[in-house]
Amino acid sequence: MTGFAEAAVRGRMSEVRSVLAGLDEPARRALGDELVAVVRRRRDDWWWRGEAATLAVAAVGTLSTPTKVAALLGRRSVWLAGVDAAPVVDTARERGVTWLADVAHKLADRLPRDRMVAGWPFVAGLLLAEKAPPPTGDDFVRGWATAQGSPGPRGNRPPTVDRLRADPFLDPLLPRLFEVDGVGAELARGDGTGTEALPRALAALAAEGRLDRAVLLNGVLGRLLRGDRPGALRPFLILHDLLAPTPDEVAVRSSAYLRLLADGPGPVARTAQRTLRDAGDAAEPEALWEAARTVLARPEKALVRAQVSWLDRLARQHPDQAPEIGAVLAVAADHPDAGLRERALTLARRHGHRPVAVATVAEARDDLPPPLPAAAAPPPIAGVDELVEEIAASLGRRWPALTTERVMDGLVRLGTADRERLAAALLPVVRREQVGAYDHPWAVFNQSVQMHGLLLAVCGAPEAATRRDQWSTLLADSRPRAPLPLRGGPPVPATRRPAPVQLACTRLAEIGQRLDGRDDPGLLSAPTSVTGAIEPVVLYERLAALGDRPAWRWDLAQALLRLPAGVDEPLAERAAALRTPAGDELARWLRGDAVPTPAQQVVTVGRRARSAGYDWGYDQLPEGRTLVALTPPDGVEDRLGLLTLKPTPIGRWTDGWGDVWPAVLPGHRGVVAAHVLPEVAGAAQEDTLGHGAVLPVLAECTGAGGPALDLALAYGLCARHEADRVAALDAVLILAAAGDLDAPATGGHLGALAADGQVTLTRAVTPLRDAVAAGARLSVWRLLAAALPPLLAAPTPPRGTPDLLALAAETATATGVRIEVPGLADVVARGGGSRLVAEARRLAVALTA
Repeated sequence: MTGFAEAAVRGRMSEVRSVLAGLDEPARRALGDELVAVVRRRRDDWWWRGEAATLAVAAVGTLSTPTKVAALLGRRSVWLAGVDAAPVVDTARERGVTWLADVAHKLADRLPRDRMVAGWPFVAGLLLAEKAPPPTGDDFVRGWATAQGSPGPRGNRPPTVDRLRADPFLDPLLPRLFEVDGVGAELARGDGTGTEALPRALAALAAEGRLDRAVLLNGVLGRLLRGDRPGALRPFLILHDLLAPTPDEVAVRSSAYLRLLADGPGPVARTAQRTLRDAGDAAEPEALWEAARTVLARPEKALVRAQVSWLDRLARQHPDQAPEIGAVLAVAADHPDAGLRERALTLARRHGHRPVAVATVAEARDDLPPPLPAAAAPPPIAGVDELVEEIAASLGRRWPALTTERVMDGLVRLGTADRERLAAALLPVVRREQVGAYDHPWAVFNQSVQMHGLLLAVCGAPEAATRRDQWSTLLADSRPRAPLPLRGGPPVPATRRPAPVQLACTRLAEIGQRLDGRDDPGLLSAPTSVTGAIEPVVLYERLAALGDRPAWRWDLAQALLRLPAGVDEPLAERAAALRTPAGDELARWLRGDAVPTPAQQVVTVGRRARSAGYDWGYDQLPEGRTLVALTPPDGVEDRLGLLTLKPTPIGRWTDGWGDVWPAVLPGHRGVVAAHVLPEVAGAAQEDTLGHGAVLPVLAECTGAGGPALDLALAYGLCARHEADRVAALDAVLILAAAGDLDAPATGGHLGALAADGQVTLTRAVTPLRDAVAAGARLSVWRLLAAALPPLLAAPTPPRGTPDLLALAAETATATGVRIEVPGLADVVARGGGSRLVAEARRLAVALTA
């Protein structure tokens, strides 16, 4: 390293300038190449103040282009903060270069934001020395704004207004001051005399004619319309108030002020509101009413209160517009603050607003789109590659019902027709994912374990031998409850396992036995709808294609359970003409010999018995839970056990696979709802996650829901986790759109559960409000009208009752439907200023208006 390079590295300014004096261009460029090499080798060292200033002088004195200089000084390790530009300018003058302004522009583009703010005085010094126009990029503008707000080191800087007046960058950079995001935060720093120093200076320059008021006003409004962080907007609001726009200036900008009034953040909206109000009739009435409606729906009390007072004043000043203003004021009837609601409604009636006529429940409707038919199930898996890809994507997570069905069908068809290729492709996936490695070998009634067994059997893995023995035992034990025919036969004792689990695992065992055959046509029970349902004609065609080959019993049983209810005599005759046992079963089904509807009985269960010894989980269990018992109709032997359900105490084992059960009986919502009800209740009472996901799936199925479905919705609306509450909301909307929602029954259960302390009522407020926003106003009102009586009758109404009263008043007013709410008048008669009484009074007024 030469003496020049060492002097540059050590920050010896005088020595560097002495070496440069009198050198010719070839010698300078040779030193420049050495300088660049040295800096690159020292990439981890930092160049501060003296070192950075010396490096800048050396770079300008030796490098041949502005690009090379900017690349060297713009390195991450070079910090230009506090570097004086004067020695660099002197060096450039001595060398005779004319591209210092290019260096400044390239540095402005190259330096990151934080480095640009720190190095801005150096870059600006180069531009000022060259009398060159400044860059207008965001970072340079931020640096300029920061420099205006920085106090002098000893407080000896001229006043901000004097500095701005003489600043050559003011005119080209002023428009950008209103366009760069976040620059307001730099303006708010102040210059040591207060945070309003720069806005006051701009306003003073506008007053003396140095700046155009229109440019400032338009810039401020443009910035406010684009928005920014509150701290970054504050200086622009100060500037706006200092400019004090005249009524004429407001009138030509009224559309911008109205937008800020309706949509701006609180401080911005208040500024727009005050400006429009003080300007008189600056805005067109229709545009002002539209903005006012939005304002009255905002949560900020001060803003809404001021808007109500302003509208009241306008109505008194313009009597011809009073009824229209009264209608606008009525929008505040939905505001969550009771005082604001009452004042707005009082003024609305005073100025001539009259509510809409009361409608009956039969006349009113939800504003929901018509329900769409359930989507078709995905097509069967076509080849080995697709099957392996589907399995690989599903391993390690819960398998949805449709994925399970497609994979089972693919394993049966391709596992018999193309066994060797499937085994070769699937075995690496099974080994990589350690399928079955952690399964208990005799977990007979675990659907994941049984699916793993199918994959191992297809691959020919040694572990599959145990699974085959297991499947044989399971099928032998299930022979007494052989499902065909579905009716008749001797009674079968109930099992300890839920009936849907028993059926699913028996099917899987049967499929495991089928994997040893050849050219299997696939599952008869493969769904044709995403709900799990099968079109009857499709099942007939599958049986016809089967010919004389016997149908697998559990596969056929599941297929029949997936048929929709109803009689189809022509298709029944075609099925009987097949002259096969399976065809006869289908014919009987299509003639009405299907699964009957069981009776539902609402029951309340308590905790399980306390275990011997220390039972740490017992005290965390809920004390009570409302469930549904199922009983088959008289004369029906429930061979599958699906129609018989005796609720078990809280804390007993649940399968946890309730989300796949709707596909077992897609035409019997109530039966499935009764089976999954303990899991859904756990989402509300025990804070479990994911058990509400079954609700929208269940809503897309068909058949009567009954108390089981109504209770499941009530529990789901009060689930601990938002994802489960959203699932309950989706189910409510699906059922309401289809006309299948029993809103009063659901509401009655919701109120009873909350009054009994089984659920947290406040959780239901948001999904119910979202249902109103989605268009289900009438359904929510009917639900609330049934939920409120048990809540109001409770010795201490649960938290959240005032919120439901407020929502009830909103929906009752919006629908115009009058429904009697027992107990409401008693709460109103208590008097007092509690929110419960205030909201009850509001609902009572809405019902008598």
